This record gives sequence, structure tokens and C-alpha cells, in this order.
Amino acid sequence: MKAYTTIHENVKGIDLVFMTSADVFSPKHIDKGTLAMLSAVEFYKTDKVLDLGCGYGVVGITAAKLIGPENVVMTDIDDSAVELAKINAGINDVDKIKILQSDCFTNLDDKDFSMILSNPPYHTDFSVAKTFIEKGFNRLCVGGKMIMVTRRKAWYKNKLTTIFGGTKISETDGYFVFIAVKKTRTYAKGSIRQMT
Repeated sequence: MKAYTTIHENVKGIDLVFMTSADVFSPKHIDKGTLAMLSAVEFYKTDKVLDLGCGYGVVGITAAKLIGPENVVMTDIDDSAVELAKINAGINDVDKIKILQSDCFTNLDDKDFSMILSNPPYHTDFSVAKTFIEKGFNRLCVGGKMIMVTRRKAWYKNKLTTIFGGTKISETDGYFVFIAVKKTRTYAKGSIRQMT
């Protein structure tokens, strides 16, 4: 039988409970990068939010508590993460969140998100983050924001600037939070040449 850990955490003034297991990222406590990203974001009732690579659901569940589960979508490639995210959505009374197992955007039809939030796997190469940024741009409405947290600065700054035309960067506890706004329907000028 799988061993579960329970995390109790107050996030953005909300008491939340998360079941985790050794199969998922940061099973003993909520990752500091995720908390840094959430501290940099305000959620509004008019938002449509995607928690991309949701893990056991911290970002999406926090958003759903603030703006309603009908305004939140969560995806992860890992079936253990998706299973735990569904359990945690139930525990935290937001079980109407749309939660999908999906390799990036493969199984997701939704578009026009006002926010895509992600704590990408930055201990590997940049291929996952590259896909998240390039394909994520196309899933945002004009004025929508791509929000990412990583421990690496230069590559993300360059990539987000190439695609979005710029990015705001803040640093908390050694984590960089990037907020890039989609200003037009096409990639930033000159980015097609630079994407080879």
C-alpha cells in the first residue's frame, strides 16, 4: 500500500490540506518556489487559470479557493500527481476543478487563459520549459500572463523575452518569478528567427 504524507499549510490566507506521496515533487512540504510564485500573483474572479504541471495541486487549488473551481484547469503528465490533485481538490472542497493528465497541452482543448502558472522541471534540460512557453503563449488571451518560477534566470529571461517581448522578474528565497504578458497574437518581433 502506498504511504501518504499530509501537509497542512496556510497559502494566501487560506488553510489548505494536501495529501502527497514519494511519487511526486516536494512530498514533505510545499516547494518554496511554488510559494514564491503564489506570493507574486493576485487572482481575480474574472481570471481563467491553468496550473501547468500541477503536481499534487497547490497552485490550482489555491486559485480555485479564491476565484472558484469553474475558473481553474490543472494538468500534469504524471498519473500519480493527477490522482493526488483530484484527491486534494476534494479534501479542499473544490472538486469541480477540471484536472487532466496531459503531456503539456496534448489533452487540453481550453484556450484564452488569463494566467498560466508553472513551476517547470528545471533540473532537466530546457525542452519541457521551451514547450510550456511557446505553446503556452498560444493558449493565453491577449493581456494574459505566463507566470513561472525557477532557480535559473538567464535562459528563462531570454526565452520569455523572445516569445513575449519582455518579462518582469522578481527574486524570493533564491527563486526567480517571471511574469510575461501576451501583448499581441503573434510571438514578439524577430522571435521566429531566434527559435531555431
